[in-house]
Amino acid sequence: MAHRPPRGWQVVTHMATHPATLQVDAMADAGRILDALSTSVLIVDRDRAALHYLNVAAETLLGVSRNQARGRLLSELLVDASALLAVIARAADTWRPFSRRELALRPIYGDGERIVDCTVAPYEESGVPSAVLIEISDTTQHQRITRENALLTQIGGSRAMIRQLAHEIKNPLGGLRGAAQLLARQLPDASMREYTSVIIGEADRLAALVDTLLGPGHAPRKELVNIHELLQHVGHLLAADAPPGVSIERDYDPSLPPLSLDRHQIIQAMLNLGRNALQALGDRGRIVLRTRALTNVNIGARRHRVVASVQFEDDGPGVPEHLRDTLFYPLVTGRSAGTGLGLAVAQDLVSRHDGLIEFDSRPGLTRFTILLPFHATDSGETS
Repeated sequence: MAHRPPRGWQVVTHMATHPATLQVDAMADAGRILDALSTSVLIVDRDRAALHYLNVAAETLLGVSRNQARGRLLSELLVDASALLAVIARAADTWRPFSRRELALRPIYGDGERIVDCTVAPYEESGVPSAVLIEISDTTQHQRITRENALLTQIGGSRAMIRQLAHEIKNPLGGLRGAAQLLARQLPDASMREYTSVIIGEADRLAALVDTLLGPGHAPRKELVNIHELLQHVGHLLAADAPPGVSIERDYDPSLPPLSLDRHQIIQAMLNLGRNALQALGDRGRIVLRTRALTNVNIGARRHRVVASVQFEDDGPGVPEHLRDTLFYPLVTGRSAGTGLGLAVAQDLVSRHDGLIEFDSRPGLTRFTILLPFHATDSGETS
């Protein structure tokens, strides 16, 4: 009786007799594997950086399908491709892999600026070194979480420092004001009492500044409110202060349900952001008040199913680079006449509602975003 080989051997023998079929199947399998990756993979021409291939993750990153992208230059798909092209040129010139971390990419058709880590490696096609392979890992979410944690740490440290400093200042201010009042009663000459009036006035001004630093002395008095009602009120106040050359536009998501908020605290926070935008613009520009609902958003260590996003966007010069890491610290300001309290107070008021203020800025576009989570009492569902 003849020995029959195992079934698996029959399959291998059959496939080995059809190398073209094996090659096609292997290519199809490779394509499916690449499309399953969360990392973006692109193959571009080494000379012109024209796209030969991109996987599904790269389609999402660039905001175009592979059929639309094939043959197009990277410079046609990115607002500024110079940094990525420099990495490609270096890898192509040295014919060695080259990596770059925290590279900023802004796809023309994509969803805003992305912070990525990329590796560019030479790619041989049919033994000819004519292309490069690009691997891009989107670290935007990681960067955002890191920045949020830093902001939350700032809030806690700033709040403790502010309260201690404010109390240290307020006590001697009361004594100074009282002494000036007693002195005014002892001075017979009215002209001399003008100086005590200056002392009393300046003491009152500093006391008001300290009260601002201390913030509200009570917990938020929450009630269900329509966030657009508050934003409309803030918009009217900003319009009254805005120069003729500044326009204020609205872009609302009407589907947002009511939120449980302290009306006065959130109005103050939004007003601080709006006035900050007005001061950044000067005599001419545009402010956009925008609302959206965002899903699955982390604020610190807590993940929220739905949050309300309230944005103040302006087309001013942007936040100076040297202020970005300390922007929400108290007494930090980019204006000679500024107190540096507006953003710090706004962040503190929003944090009392388990929210956070983020910002994204470059010349011509600055966006401050208030994130306010929906809780169980807001819409009848847990967040």
